[in-house]
Amino acid sequence: MKPAHLIGVPLDLGGNRRGVGMGPAAIRISGLAEQLSTLGVAVVDKGDIPTPLPETKGPGDPTKRYIKDIAKVCQKLYQTALASLHEGALPIVLGGDHSLGAGSVAATASWLNAQGQAVGLIWVDAHADINSPGTSPSGNVHGMPLAALLGREPAELGRISGPGPAIRPEHTVLVGIRNLDDREKEIVRALGIHAFTMKDIDRLGIAEVMDRALAAASAGTGGVHVSFDLDVCDPSIAPGVGTPVKGGLDYREAHFVMEAVAESGRLVALDLVEVNPALDVRNATAELATDLAMSALGKRIL
Repeated sequence: MKPAHLIGVPLDLGGNRRGVGMGPAAIRISGLAEQLSTLGVAVVDKGDIPTPLPETKGPGDPTKRYIKDIAKVCQKLYQTALASLHEGALPIVLGGDHSLGAGSVAATASWLNAQGQAVGLIWVDAHADINSPGTSPSGNVHGMPLAALLGREPAELGRISGPGPAIRPEHTVLVGIRNLDDREKEIVRALGIHAFTMKDIDRLGIAEVMDRALAAASAGTGGVHVSFDLDVCDPSIAPGVGTPVKGGLDYREAHFVMEAVAESGRLVALDLVEVNPALDVRNATAELATDLAMSALGKRIL
């Protein structure tokens, strides 16, 4: 079993509700390293990527707020995660808002590209995060990282791994989406991204959805990066997120997603993002994140 490298990214610049910067600490407090060790995983905590506070920076361009500072954090994350991959480890990135995905996924893409392989991406989220500065109604960059990874704007995030898109639409899968802007819906359809809404999960069942998601993300790729936003879960089990949306994954569905990933043997890197302790109830969301990480790394019921 690969060692796991924990990388904290207390990024609190991409959204409009403060608190996710405390997410990495909350997940650590929930016992992530200790729990993973019970699975026989060698855990190395790489600490936190230095991240500025919004109070110390100006937002800059209102269509992509704090973009320069977010890009610097994502570049440092890219370098750190890429180094972990080269050391033979599995990076587990703890967030922090989801704009960090521009750095973590780019690292996985670069590592696999160097081996002549593409990366498969499963983006588990209530939102598509595929807005750009020209389509975003808020200018919040945590709604833009997937667009950047696909070679769209903002360019500051899209060029972290070098020229050209980090990922391809046919290797990209959205799971659990249920709150998209109208323009985002058009973009997802136009690009041909594999998308499974909560309605699809209701109709098909989570097992069928994950079979299809893993097949799509695995076809023609060297491995799968899973970027898991805790707001994909229903607020009844994950109250501590910045942008809660009713009607999300229940406890067993969320775990099945991770169990299916573990059984596939395709996991290369994992993000756990948007944990907001300021909105949480007795650290329940951070504890859920730890439990989900355990399932992703192979915890068995029997």
